[in-house]
Amino acid sequence: MMHLPFIRNSQTTYTRTGIFGYWGNKGAVSVRFSFYGHMVCFLNCHLAAHMHNALQRVDEFEHILETQDFDIFDTPHVLDHKVVFWFGDLNFRIEDHGLHFVRSSINGGRLNLLWTKDQLIMMKKKEPFLQEFEEGPLNFKPTYKFDRKAETYDTSSSKTWWGLNGKKRKPAWTDRILWRIKPKSLPSGEEEEEEEEGDDEKASTFTDNGQDEYPILVTQNTYTSVMSYGVSDHKPVIGNFTLELRKRFDTQLVHVTPVGEWSADQNALLTYTILEDFMSSTWDWIGLYKVGFKSASDYETFVWVRENELPEVNEVIEKSVDKNEIPLLSEEYVLGYYSTNLNIIVGLSDNFQILESKRAAVEGLVPKDINGINN
Repeated sequence: MMHLPFIRNSQTTYTRTGIFGYWGNKGAVSVRFSFYGHMVCFLNCHLAAHMHNALQRVDEFEHILETQDFDIFDTPHVLDHKVVFWFGDLNFRIEDHGLHFVRSSINGGRLNLLWTKDQLIMMKKKEPFLQEFEEGPLNFKPTYKFDRKAETYDTSSSKTWWGLNGKKRKPAWTDRILWRIKPKSLPSGEEEEEEEEGDDEKASTFTDNGQDEYPILVTQNTYTSVMSYGVSDHKPVIGNFTLELRKRFDTQLVHVTPVGEWSADQNALLTYTILEDFMSSTWDWIGLYKVGFKSASDYETFVWVRENELPEVNEVIEKSVDKNEIPLLSEEYVLGYYSTNLNIIVGLSDNFQILESKRAAVEGLVPKDINGINN
């Protein structure tokens, strides 16, 4: 939650790739934002199915990268971002090996025997733009195809219901999580020199090499799947990452704070101050949130900012919160300033405690205390 005010310039877009680009059963959805000044993009893809479509999957991904646009001057495309996380049902399969060999390798814990025939690993050796994406080792069982509500691989009949020959699906690592750190650009002279010499060696994909004033390092802590999940014929894949970075800024756009003690027995006060000029609006509002809230719409109550004029930078503005809107029970809360133009929370207060109201016992929310005895 502490990082929330430093997530800015969020945008989303999507690309359809199903049925010649007209159908959304396949394609990609992405969200991008600035995180402490570093441009980050999350790209979720569902690519073409079936064993023989490996090249089509690569073509679809390349098409997605080329066509997704953002209204941000320095990061108009996915690969312009400093960090990209690419994940989803990428649908790459295991080639050559038969069903029996694949299943026996899985059951025997010899997953490494399958890696060289994984289509994504094979394609990364051929496609330079894929080589810029990193992935942790596939030390978990292939996540497709399972019987629903079970941990057994596909046991469907070899005959379809209309009498044609069916086929059990070979297990495959269709569901993947990869990441990419933007390669360090070389000076134009060095680029020309390398092209003339025919050197295929690419620039470093890390930004912690001492040359970047604001380095960022991505470390994958875990990469695994959850076998107990049974709603789908896929098993979900989980990746846990640590981002280490040097902040380009560490000041919130708005400072907001509660004044004095808060309880539902009296009106409460808060103050807010614009610390940096941004597109503030009289439609902005300040919400009261339980600590650990998940969305800007999870507020317990809110107040509009000053409605008659926009504030000056560093001007301290006081607002009142009606006591009837304040929660009756004691709990830890936080105030958040929401910008309607930026569509994000740009300022958070420190956590503070709302005291239990005397009205809580009257309304039966807590036991009444009579002569020191709870009734």
